[in-house]
Amino acid sequence: MVPILLAILVAAVVFFAIGFVVKVLWWIALALIVIWLLGFLFRHQLFPHHHHRHGARG
Repeated sequence: MVPILLAILVAAVVFFAIGFVVKVLWWIALALIVIWLLGFLFRHQLFPHHHHRHGARG
């Protein structure tokens, strides 16, 4: 009986830890997306006519 309870307890702790880590990673991803979008918008507001050219210069 005790080993079964310990296994259930360990499984609950592991699932809680995984859920917490996934939640933290979602918040980090959301923050990075917001920072990227703000940088994208501010770059175009500060340099509205600055176009990035890909390829050889000349």
